[in-house]
Amino acid sequence: MNEFDVIVIGGGHAGVEAAAAASRRGSRVALVTFDAANIGAMSCNPSIGGLGKGHLVREVDACDGIMARAADAAAIHYRLLNRSKGAAVRGPRIQADRKRFAAAVRAILKSHDGIEIVPGEAVSLTVRSGAVSGIVLSDGTAIFAPTVVLATGTFLGARMFRGEDRESGGRLGERAATAMADQLRAIDLPMTRLKTGTPPRLDGRTIDWARLERQPSDDEPWTMSPLSSGRPLPQLACAITRTTERTHDIIRAALDRSPLFGGAIEGAGPRYCPSIEDKVHRFGDRDGHQIFLEPEGLDDATVYPNGISTSLPADAQAALIASIPGLERTRIMAFGYAVEYDHIDPRALDHRLALTELPGLFCAGQINGTTGYEEAAAQGLVAGANAAALALGLDSFLPDRTQSYLGVMIDDLVLQGVTEPYRMLTARAEFRLRLRADNAETRLSRVAEATGLLGPARLEHVRRREQERTEVDHVLARSITASTLAHTGVGQDGSRRSAREWLRFPDVSLRDVAPELADVMTPTIVEALDDARYAPYVDRQEAEVAELRASERVALRADLDFAAVPGLSIEMVERLTAARPATLAAAGRIRGITPAALTAILLHTNRRAA
Repeated sequence: MNEFDVIVIGGGHAGVEAAAAASRRGSRVALVTFDAANIGAMSCNPSIGGLGKGHLVREVDACDGIMARAADAAAIHYRLLNRSKGAAVRGPRIQADRKRFAAAVRAILKSHDGIEIVPGEAVSLTVRSGAVSGIVLSDGTAIFAPTVVLATGTFLGARMFRGEDRESGGRLGERAATAMADQLRAIDLPMTRLKTGTPPRLDGRTIDWARLERQPSDDEPWTMSPLSSGRPLPQLACAITRTTERTHDIIRAALDRSPLFGGAIEGAGPRYCPSIEDKVHRFGDRDGHQIFLEPEGLDDATVYPNGISTSLPADAQAALIASIPGLERTRIMAFGYAVEYDHIDPRALDHRLALTELPGLFCAGQINGTTGYEEAAAQGLVAGANAAALALGLDSFLPDRTQSYLGVMIDDLVLQGVTEPYRMLTARAEFRLRLRADNAETRLSRVAEATGLLGPARLEHVRRREQERTEVDHVLARSITASTLAHTGVGQDGSRRSAREWLRFPDVSLRDVAPELADVMTPTIVEALDDARYAPYVDRQEAEVAELRASERVALRADLDFAAVPGLSIEMVERLTAARPATLAAAGRIRGITPAALTAILLHTNRRAA
């Protein structure tokens, strides 16, 4: 009864994807969570996707994950970010109805076979013969499994801060996971503290919307997942306002009561989502900071003010809200706060997201030093798939950085480590021209199918999509003469090119070369069009990818003594020893490792092998 293949601790975004992925690979899964009613809850902002993050959501979806479908089921606002820029850096993002999103997550999770929800607190891991063998709950119940996925979010050893108030907990109204944190520290895992925060919640009925700039949902009927049939919910507009000089004066006057500036919080916060007090302190010359007012639901008056995360005292929060245009008479429904929590140095993990020092233990989400729902879900997918692989003797799921943002993130984490919460950005991917949000299925479907991650409905969709792409490619392969396109202004040199090649010319449109496709414009056609336009640049990157692949074939011994490599600085030796790269290419991705250092490592490795 209490024996499983995989135990997942935590019912957040990492936990549900881990449980679902393990289930799809055939595992019996125990999902342990404080409260089953909070599975899939959105702890902070009510949005999914964004720049870099939207790529991760699409990749998780290409592997038949939960997040994108749940997002579409609950979406009340769609917006494609960076629309005016190239396809590689556009970020699909939705605003979700919080309650409907969590309900959709639970419904999709319930459709997976072999997952048992276990309410309770996991207080300790059990270890047998040097490997994980299960967990013990706070009531003494033992649950056995050869693999455990820790997806504890911000709950591990967590404390909440608001002004001078301190409270144990990882989310308002929920307790911290202190016993598990104590055990992980006791077994000498490399752990430090990080910090995150959330803004006050506002009563939308008391906001002066008429004074604010409105931001409507996109008209184009795109969705986060191709399996979603349209948009089931009414769409709401967001609004934009800004802080003022008066706001900044209020914040500066209260900094001496801020736990962030008073030294109470030790952990670093997310660089790309700083608190409003941090913004005002660091960017004192700014006359205002933008705030997006985001509705939290169709039948919920709560509004999330994105951009003013804070842990200032309640009276200071009330004053700063009243100083913002449109919010002067707004009622605060819940005050903001900061959370400080434990995380494991991700360099202690391998690319499976498995802890190298304790076989059978996998980690996913904020415990690995990341921030964001999307990063957590992506890690949950990988950790769950690999926990199932270890338990059942299957092949590991190892997406690499040339193939996916999943691979970029995991590579960055296990090789670089973190000094602040890690957020996915398109700039982190050196091969981002290949890694568009709109081609995630093309990049990952076959890998996911081979790994056993795709369910029947997804497989049927993949087959239909592949057939459509074959037909589209056939149309784009047909030959067209320059004279046929004289009206576009192309040179009349008598040349003949394929429709795909002509699309690289800036004044040639799809309607010029394939009007039958232009009349339809399905997502598959849009992807093929982007492929054609990006082809010259992607071809150049292929050479770089080939070079990287060659370096990946140069394996480094697990017991390689980097201190014995001539020419390496002490700092390089420390970073290489901490990361333990498995290949020369992996060593090259560690911060501060120079080309000369790589040459020295290669020569040393070759001498040892001779």
